[in-house]
Amino acid sequence: MSEATTMVGAPDEVVTNAILRMVSLAPFGHNGELALITLDNGSDHTRPNTFGAASLQSLSNAIDEATKSQAVAIAVTGKPFIFAAGADLSAMGFLKDKSQAIAIGDLGHEVFLKLHESKKPTFAFINGLALGGGLEVGLNCHYRTLASTAFTALPECFLGLVPGWGGATLLPKLIGPENAVQVIISNALNNNTMMKSKDALSLGVVDAVYEPADFLEKSVKFAADILSGKKKIERKDFSNDTAAYEKAIATGKAAVAKKYNGAEITSPLAALELIKASQKNSVRDGFASETKVLADLVMSDPLRASLYSFNLIQKKRKKVEGAPKPALARKVTKVGVVGAGLMASQLALLMLRNLKVPVVITDLDQERVDKGLAWIKNEIAKLVEKKRVSPESATRLLGNISGSTDQKVFANADFIIEAIFEELSLKQKLFKDLEAIITPECILATNTSSLSVEAMSEGLKNPERVIGFHFFNPVAVMPLLEVARTTKTDDATVATAINIGKELKKTMVIVKDAPAFVVNRLLTRFMGEVTDAIDEGTPYEVADAAMTPLGFPMSSLELLGLVGPAVALHVAETLNKNLGPRYKISPTMQRFVKEGVKTFYIKDANGVNTVNPAAISLLEKGSKASTSDQVRRRALEAIATEAKMMLDEGVIATPQEIDICMLLGSGWPMHLGGILPYLDREGISEAVCGARFHPKGVASLP
Repeated sequence: MSEATTMVGAPDEVVTNAILRMVSLAPFGHNGELALITLDNGSDHTRPNTFGAASLQSLSNAIDEATKSQAVAIAVTGKPFIFAAGADLSAMGFLKDKSQAIAIGDLGHEVFLKLHESKKPTFAFINGLALGGGLEVGLNCHYRTLASTAFTALPECFLGLVPGWGGATLLPKLIGPENAVQVIISNALNNNTMMKSKDALSLGVVDAVYEPADFLEKSVKFAADILSGKKKIERKDFSNDTAAYEKAIATGKAAVAKKYNGAEITSPLAALELIKASQKNSVRDGFASETKVLADLVMSDPLRASLYSFNLIQKKRKKVEGAPKPALARKVTKVGVVGAGLMASQLALLMLRNLKVPVVITDLDQERVDKGLAWIKNEIAKLVEKKRVSPESATRLLGNISGSTDQKVFANADFIIEAIFEELSLKQKLFKDLEAIITPECILATNTSSLSVEAMSEGLKNPERVIGFHFFNPVAVMPLLEVARTTKTDDATVATAINIGKELKKTMVIVKDAPAFVVNRLLTRFMGEVTDAIDEGTPYEVADAAMTPLGFPMSSLELLGLVGPAVALHVAETLNKNLGPRYKISPTMQRFVKEGVKTFYIKDANGVNTVNPAAISLLEKGSKASTSDQVRRRALEAIATEAKMMLDEGVIATPQEIDICMLLGSGWPMHLGGILPYLDREGISEAVCGARFHPKGVASLP
């Protein structure tokens, strides 16, 4: 075993073994044998094949054995449904020296080059998921087939890395720089979009796509046809197309600037440099450059921060902190949604698609109900058009949605969620009216963003079945769900709500019933500091640029436009009333709401932000200006203060849950890690709170 197998210093690696067997090509019209290497980590399908040092060594040994054999070609495939998910990321956090990072980079290149430089034709039979280093195994082979159900991607830039085992060098040479930028930069930064089989085929990433039922047989036949000359694959040489490379790099830089609002983020920009260099670099020179860049990134805080974010998100998807036993959950056979506005209609559609039970919506009059139903039916039609839902499934969905102006339709419902106007007295009356209709076990949920859930349950015979169920807009896209438990909510209600949330594919946190819960409380405090600075006399462009260096997807005032001044003011007023004067009421926001100004920026004909003159005219005219650095510092200090209070008050159980809330509920950038590790690294936590939120080494170098 190579010295490289122990260099990482990670916990015991789950080794992906490379198992070699000979396959006769005679049944496929060729007189010879194929050396078929199967990657298999021995785990069930919940853990994909990955490459740590020992796994790479196993693959290296199998390739060597195949090379020495009488086989006429070498092929690599995976265990059922999985090809390989790339590098073993769990090892990254344990790298303590740059030489270790260089060694693992070099080892991967050394092993994969055996496939790329083999004198025997090499094939990748990509039978399932292939991500990162998994796809790079395929790129190092001479030919690639792909199962029609498989997804592929190079997600490294999403994680703060670059494709470091051949992807940044080989992909531009294979499919051209513009397509390579789409896969490596645009797809990765677009929430890690993966290629479907048809996309991979059309881009030229793979040479053939086959159905999974006879995928291996068809792939072996493909190899036999290549070997016998019956099938030929033409490759284009892109090395002389300088214009294409220049256009691709410009496109990539624009995508990075748009994603991070102008902030210069290291990993995607480094990937673009590797793509640019691939035009002139030899494969080996390109691989050497990849290793150097990868080692620098691995030994940086941004990567540790990204991996913390990624691992936290994966963990919280599976487990909800403080959740009661799942066995306590009640069965839900019918769902009610009170309200037919846009938010309520989104909720109804989400539950309709995922719970697959009858969903009924109500509103004050038939016109509103009809409008809500029409929106839902139109969205289902769009899903059919995009082939995300079959016509048969759409028919079933449409048969399960209905609407009424009579709340008696909720009599046999098991779960009802309200999304009406944010007025406590209206919600209290609604719940009392519903209690006279529904069964004692039916859960009453509220999508409130700032009001007291417990106050809504006052005077009810069964307050134990009331719970907060706070979604974020747009409902189908935003992954976070805050589940607010009152002092009276029982375990069966919480367990049922958690079960519903899992069916809806949401990441959940259980929060105490406190004003604005977690995300809106922190966002309101943060946004308040920015608007307060403007009210004090800071030029709006200076205050709005305060957070730009952090790489948020939009500026503070753009976010205000997304949330809406009316909502922002309402939440601020609620928090001011319940939590005190640190939540100031902005006179500018009051004027915006009074005059109906809904956004600070408006888009011009080219989609570029221009300042709304109506907004400018309503700004408070203060005389105490701050710099962008000062605004950023005060906003971050305010977040640290509020986070400490929330933990002390038991609003949320752990710092990790605050991090997940801000990552998934507010768009806190993944490359910064959680919001609290970032405050720790910047020294703000200790300066404001007297201590870090996380131990040293969390989301940073150990």
